[in-house]
Amino acid sequence: MPDLKQDRAVHTRQRLLMAAAELFDEHGYRGTNVADIAKRAGLTLGALYFHYGNKRGVAEAVMNSQPQAIEPLLQSEGVQHVIDITMVWARRLQVDPLLRAGVRLAVEQRSHDMSDPTSFNNWAAIMAGYLQEARDNGELRPEVDPAALARFVVGACTGVQLYSQLVSCRADLMDRTCEMWQILLPGITSEETRARLVVDPARGCTE
Repeated sequence: MPDLKQDRAVHTRQRLLMAAAELFDEHGYRGTNVADIAKRAGLTLGALYFHYGNKRGVAEAVMNSQPQAIEPLLQSEGVQHVIDITMVWARRLQVDPLLRAGVRLAVEQRSHDMSDPTSFNNWAAIMAGYLQEARDNGELRPEVDPAALARFVVGACTGVQLYSQLVSCRADLMDRTCEMWQILLPGITSEETRARLVVDPARGCTE
């Protein structure tokens, strides 16, 4: 019985999370209210308040859910893994409302009185781990600091997707992400390492 109750709770949270993501993606934080989230999820307001507390709570959950939507899909290591994170992220921004809403909330949070760097810090920490692995394996130039590079990649991806959103509604995001790596890799890796790295939009297709 406890497992059944736990499964039901997980399912309820996921329904609320997806409903909130769709609405945040469509209308932003200020244009979304808790009643609409509950209605789209087919649940009660009480369920939303029980699982997430309030609109801010569910917004934070959406905003910070990005790694769980991407990391389980990847099998690569080192620099290739970081490249693959960005390629899958770019692809899923084109098709996944949960990821789009998370990015929108993270970027726009100052406009609705939030200041939570968790989503950016989580990505930087994940990337730093793989980049440290890359450095230990001789993939990075000796002067490259994995943590600093991770922070830079997170910031660069944020800027690239904003640019792409404005100029093409993200239709060219995969190409722009590839360009980012083509410019960045010569400064952080050796020619030998670059020769075996794959920077291609196909890396973002996990279906």
